Amino acid sequence: MQAKRMETAVLVLFLAAIAALPVPARAEDRGRVAAPADAPGVPPADAAATADAAALPPADGIVDLEAMVVSGAQPGPGMWKVRHGEHVLHILGTVSPLPRRMEWSSTDVEAVIAGSQVVIGVPSIAVDADVGFFGGVALVPAMLRARNNPGKRPLSEVVSPQLYARWLVLKARYMGRDRGVEKRRPLLAAQALYEAALDKSGLRTDGVVAPVLRRARKDGGVPLVETTVRLTVDDPKTVLRELAESDLADRECFAGTMSRIETDLDNMRARANAWAVGDIDVLRALPYENHYASCEEALTGSALAQRLGIADMRQRAATAWLENVDQALAEHPSSFASLPMHHLLGADGMLEKLAARGYTIEAP
Repeated sequence: MQAKRMETAVLVLFLAAIAALPVPARAEDRGRVAAPADAPGVPPADAAATADAAALPPADGIVDLEAMVVSGAQPGPGMWKVRHGEHVLHILGTVSPLPRRMEWSSTDVEAVIAGSQVVIGVPSIAVDADVGFFGGVALVPAMLRARNNPGKRPLSEVVSPQLYARWLVLKARYMGRDRGVEKRRPLLAAQALYEAALDKSGLRTDGVVAPVLRRARKDGGVPLVETTVRLTVDDPKTVLRELAESDLADRECFAGTMSRIETDLDNMRARANAWAVGDIDVLRALPYENHYASCEEALTGSALAQRLGIADMRQRAATAWLENVDQALAEHPSSFASLPMHHLLGADGMLEKLAARGYTIEAP
């Protein structure tokens, strides 16, 4: 059987914090939650501490979920125009999460895509392994083991008693009695908690914008210029074995994710509402907390990640996107791209970088 490329758990574990983005510009790192990290190998919380944590009332700053998010048909924001002579690049700023029950009225964006000569893909990262189908099947047990803590230690044994007490409060509120998550590495447990909190807040991270953009491009027959930085792992079985036996420095990621859930759900709902109704001024004004930054540092700072060459992939993808923009504006009358709003706005964001390259920027 002809070999095919498949994504492995390396992508999930080493790039979980960044691959789903797209890849952020460094400007995103400002404002992230800086919760204190605890050292690996600390003793688990004792039974009394665990029981007390489970009985605690909601922690200060955890917001009940009655706050409303918009629903129904919504226009979304306008697009930025980046001009180079007579050529123009339209950029749609996106936000995640978005209201779960909204429908995006995307007629204007679909028309721009239909009239474009190229669509520039979002900066992304892919970690591949050149294995056949049966080779991929053989990797599944190693993938499953790599999700969990080395030595089959439960979460209570790999984070501090203080962090675990906070985890129990949040888990009870958003996840209930899920036992399987207690085996996961702190990074993956925190991500599962984050997704559960969004779901109970009436928010979702996908299914609103990306499918519309993909369908509009395909319907219009508009070529996609990919901005993907790829890393091929020659021996994924060995990598997964080493990963399964290695601790990741992901306690700060665990703490930061919980801090965002405890303090930022109101802002997430406000950002989602502002995007839905197209209020860019509100989006500029709202703070953005990036819990993914500490997660990325835990992943890319490991010895294994350094050896694989993952550490600089995010910056390489951002640079590749700017180079694709240069080419599109030089060659095509009209082109289209989308980027997360917090990558576009602010000092050292992509709009500022494009202006520094000599392009004229027109706000929506």
